Amino acid sequence: MPIQVYSEIAPLRRVLLHRPGQELEHLVPGSLERLLFDDIPYLRGAQTEHDRFAQVLRENGVEVAYLSKLTTEALDQSPELKAQFIHDFIHASGSVALRYVNEITDFLLSIPDTHQMVLQTMAGIPFSELELQNVSTLTALLHGKSDFALEPIPNLYFTRDPFASIGGGVALNHMYSETRRRETLYGSYILRYHPDYAGTPFFYDPVLPYSIEGGDIMNLSDSVLAVGISQRTMPEAIERLAWNIFRNPASKIRTILAMSIPSTRAFMHLDTVMTQVDVDKFVVHPAILSTLEIFAVTPGVSGTLNANRLDMPLDKALAHYLGLGQVTLIRCGGQDQIASQREQWNDGSNTLCIRPGVVIAYDRNYITNDILESHGITVLRIPSGELSRGRGGPRCMSMPLVRDIQY
Repeated sequence: MPIQVYSEIAPLRRVLLHRPGQELEHLVPGSLERLLFDDIPYLRGAQTEHDRFAQVLRENGVEVAYLSKLTTEALDQSPELKAQFIHDFIHASGSVALRYVNEITDFLLSIPDTHQMVLQTMAGIPFSELELQNVSTLTALLHGKSDFALEPIPNLYFTRDPFASIGGGVALNHMYSETRRRETLYGSYILRYHPDYAGTPFFYDPVLPYSIEGGDIMNLSDSVLAVGISQRTMPEAIERLAWNIFRNPASKIRTILAMSIPSTRAFMHLDTVMTQVDVDKFVVHPAILSTLEIFAVTPGVSGTLNANRLDMPLDKALAHYLGLGQVTLIRCGGQDQIASQREQWNDGSNTLCIRPGVVIAYDRNYITNDILESHGITVLRIPSGELSRGRGGPRCMSMPLVRDIQY
């Protein structure tokens, strides 16, 4: 079934996940900052928690698709695709990988099972795994066996960011950090070559120079898209995305609400400070309410864009563009400023709505979860001791592929 996502809350039918793998065990203290981690998760614990996440989804009628499996099915369409993927992956992996392109290529091609090969690209390849053709070169002598010829990609379990489902198409994103840009390749091969997804319209392409990530993109309705202007999404990217969406005859979107949030790691994406939990309810981090700027981007004449600053608070803007009498903003952490900061850091505002009024949330954010339930929201709690170390919640860890058209 092709991409079909026209809202944040319609019943979720199919979702893309990535079960954390060996890439997490290839994190070391010296690489944490570069690979965007604050700590090293315990892999077995992270996998147990992630498996529970997937189980909760399945128990609620959601089909779970895995990134590595869909990539494998795409590459198995032909031997040439597998070879082309390896070529593209190495050339997107930086100067060290390019120095050992022949050795890495031979190593990956020697893995007979395509799925294992895909998992290896995710885990990374230390020099100890390679048969170096000349061990007396300067680079070979200086690189220790614990160094990586091909670096791991530990952020992969946050499948929300590399591409974003928008209506019947996708934005294939230009990731903010160089260390995450290879993640887009998996989605690219799935969306171009997998028999279920080949031919999917693209509203953005990673060759464009402006960064944009899926955590900043929200389908508010079939005609309104919200996009965060954040640490990781540039206004230039939003303009290009808007232009591509507006000129696509199959797209019904006619308004993009560009929401400017502080450019900090704590906030990172729009969905770290706001997610929709019901038809007329959103959970928000209260710290953004006094500083948030909202702009409406609409089609202009002759292919141009119009952008206007909205002189209204967030709840009024959401109510207006969703055609509702009012919208309730549920504060992460409630009125307790300490709890609000703590639970927002642990993704209390980052919920995954699987149908109106039913969300998946981290169990550790008990204050916010209790407040959500007091507003009539059903909260399906999942364990989060290890997954939360990567700084992302249930919405971050999921990319909806199919939702019902109607609520």
